[in-house]
Amino acid sequence: MVSSKATTVGDYLAELPAERREVLEALRGRINAVLPAGYVEAMRYGMLSWEIPLERYPDTYNGQPLVYVALAAQKNAYSLYLNCVYADAARVDRLQAEFRKAGKKPDMGKSCIRFRSLADLALPAIEAEVAGTAPAEFIAGYEASRAR
Repeated sequence: MVSSKATTVGDYLAELPAERREVLEALRGRINAVLPAGYVEAMRYGMLSWEIPLERYPDTYNGQPLVYVALAAQKNAYSLYLNCVYADAARVDRLQAEFRKAGKKPDMGKSCIRFRSLADLALPAIEAEVAGTAPAEFIAGYEASRAR
């Protein structure tokens, strides 16, 4: 995994080659357009991150903000981490079904979708998932997972 040392979103984007920056900026714009209020954009773990700030929810297992969505340019592809989806089997199934309906085959891990271009993504389905969880609901899901 390629990881950046950039401390700001602007610095991260500026260090990318133009064609890779263009892809991230396009997807970043779509995420920001549908992101529920209460999440903030930041740099975390060497990638773009949309998260719940510690000021709002400090009680995390590792002392870091809860990451809702993350986006990175890797060596040969891009990675989109949808933590809002991965802990919910119904949402994973729904996302995969939307990819199939769009004629696309997602290259998915538990929370990660790897892609080489925006054309590989079912963008309306991703936007729906990103838009679908308010911070309070994401926190409640996190707390339920920690209680098990």
